[in-house]
Parts: sequence; C-alpha cells; structure tokens
Amino acid sequence: MSGRLTTHVLDLSRGLPAAGMKLQLWSLAEGSGKLLREATTNHDGRLDAPLLEGVELVPGCYELLFMAGDYFRASGLEGLFFLEQVPIRFNITNTADHYHVPLLVAPGGYSTYRGS
Repeated sequence: MSGRLTTHVLDLSRGLPAAGMKLQLWSLAEGSGKLLREATTNHDGRLDAPLLEGVELVPGCYELLFMAGDYFRASGLEGLFFLEQVPIRFNITNTADHYHVPLLVAPGGYSTYRGS
C-alpha cells in the first residue's frame, strides 16, 4: 500500500464536522512555498480524496492552510471569532505511511495532532 496524506476538520463550537471549509496544501521545499492543492471539506468534514498519494507523496516540509475565518463567517459568526487562517506545518519522511492531519477548530482556538 502506498502512503497518503488526508485531513479531517471538526467544528468544536458546534460539535459537528466542519463542512465547507476551504483549505490549501503547500510544499515548503527549500524555503519557498508552492501551492499544490486547494480543496473544500465535504459534509463529514473530510475530503473526497487524499491530498497526496502514491508518487505525489514525497519527503519534505508541507503546510496545510485552513480558511477558518471564511468558514465561521459563512456559519453566521461574523465578528465573533478570532482565527482567520490556521496554518499547520509538518514533515513527511516515509512515503509508505498514512499521514492524517486532523484539525479541531473553534472560534477562539484550535488543536491538531498526527492521526491515523
């Protein structure tokens, strides 16, 4: 089985998946950023396909950039949230592994970890 990169976003303020959150995946090789993908979470707060998999998954430093402000504005929280964008930088070292980067987000904070 080849490796892959996935994500999942949960809205802790409502206790629901964060459906409709836009995100970007950046490669940060050699100090410069390159936009690799743009995507939007589905009804379950997930993406319909991995962000990277197979030969696309190469060792390096990456950043997932979540558009939390746009999500909270669309949820009716205009002016009631603190976070505009949530960047998560991480390293991929083993291309055979599954890298899952979940985001638990609320209007005033967030948490993440390497999931399975």
